[in-house]
Amino acid sequence: QVQLVESGGGLVQAGGSLRLSCAASGSRVSIISSCAMAWYRQAPGKQRELVTSITTSGSTNYADSVKGRFTISRDNAKNTVYLQMNSLKPEDTAVYYCNAYRVRWGARIDDYWGQGTQVTVSS
Repeated sequence: QVQLVESGGGLVQAGGSLRLSCAASGSRVSIISSCAMAWYRQAPGKQRELVTSITTSGSTNYADSVKGRFTISRDNAKNTVYLQMNSLKPEDTAVYYCNAYRVRWGARIDDYWGQGTQVTVSS
């Protein structure tokens, strides 16, 4: 299996920056390089939402709310994905989750999640 562990969350003032990391490990960690990676977030009382994703080839996608402020990247040699968050706003406050997945014929054949890291942005 694959375990994902997020780190880097915390409390920051509005306008500040944080860098989240998600490190993969486990018996099947070798599949991570063939997985798309994503960051989701869930604020209190709200549904989990996709923040950004990155494919195996490095193509990225961002939610409109974070475009120009957040950057996703991956280091396959380290089995790690990063989320650089700049110009943080109070509405970015949420638990951020790392996700690794593979898709075949439109369905996820592997789907791994981290336990989340809290990001709190004060005004």
